[in-house]
Amino acid sequence: MRLAVAASPEVAIPTLEALLDSKFSLVRVFSQPDRPSGRGKVITPTAVSTWALDREIELIRPNSIEEMAANLLDIDCVLTIGYGVLLPTQILEIPRYGFLNLHFSLLPRWRGAAPVQRAIEAGDSLTGVTVFQLDEGMDTGPIYTMHRFALDPDITSDELLAELADLGVIASLEALQMVEDGKRPTAQTSQGATHARKLTREEGRIDWNLSAELVGSKIRAFTSNPGAWSIFRELPIKIASPVVSEVKLNPGEIALINRQVFIGTTTTALQIGSITTAGKAPTLAQSWANGMRLLPGEKCE
Repeated sequence: MRLAVAASPEVAIPTLEALLDSKFSLVRVFSQPDRPSGRGKVITPTAVSTWALDREIELIRPNSIEEMAANLLDIDCVLTIGYGVLLPTQILEIPRYGFLNLHFSLLPRWRGAAPVQRAIEAGDSLTGVTVFQLDEGMDTGPIYTMHRFALDPDITSDELLAELADLGVIASLEALQMVEDGKRPTAQTSQGATHARKLTREEGRIDWNLSAELVGSKIRAFTSNPGAWSIFRELPIKIASPVVSEVKLNPGEIALINRQVFIGTTTTALQIGSITTAGKAPTLAQSWANGMRLLPGEKCE
C-alpha cells in the first residue's frame, strides 16, 4: 500500500519513523509551508518538513488544495497527524482508501484543535489516541482503532503529547493493517462529545481566585505552549510545575517560605517549580524569588 502522511508537528515523527520501518511504502510527505517563527520572525520549516528533508523523502508543501490534489493521484491512503487544515470532501475522496487521522483523545471526547491540553485542564483521568476515517466533519468520522492512557495527576501537556505520540505508532499501524485487510471502521457516536477549542495566549492568564486544583490543572495544560502566565510588578511571568500544598495564602499572594515559592489560591497555595520572565529561559522559582527580593504581601494578578 502506497502511503502519504500529511503532518506538521513534532508529535508526528514517531509514527513517521515507524512507517519507514514497516511493510507499508511511505512515498510522500505533505506539510504546511514554511512560516515566520520566533521573536525574529525567521522563516522556518515545520518539524515534519525538516524530518522529510533529512531523510530525502519527497516533500510537498502545498499552497493550495489544487496543488495537494495533484500529488494524491498515485496514493492509496493518507494518514494525517496535526496537519492543520480542514480538508474538503473532494480531496478526501482521491486516494483509494481515503484519509485516516491520528487524533490525541478518545473520541468523541475532545474533538478539535487542542485535545491534550483540554483533557488536562478538565482534570480527566483517562485519555488516549484514536485513528479514524476522515470525513467532512470535525473529528466525526468512523473509528478504526483506539488506545487508552491513564493520566498521572501531575502530568503536563508536553509530557502527555510525548506519551501519546508513542502510543499513536501502535494505533496507526493497526489501523493501516485493518484498511489493507478490508476491515470496516465503526461509526462514531456523538454522545458525550466535547469540543477542544484552540488555545489562545490570553486564555493562559491565571485566575488565582480559583481552587488550587483548578489553577494547577490550567498551568499544567498550558505548559509550555502557549504558557500559563500572570502579572507581577506590572510585567508578565510564565509559571510552571505547580504542586498543591497545605500552605495558606491570599489568592495571588506570592511568598518564599523555607526556600520554596508559593502562590495563593482560594483554597491552599500552589508550590511553584519554575518561572520564566520575558526574553529569558525558565529558571527555578526559588532563584527567581531570590533575585526579585519579594516583599511581604506582594501579589500576582
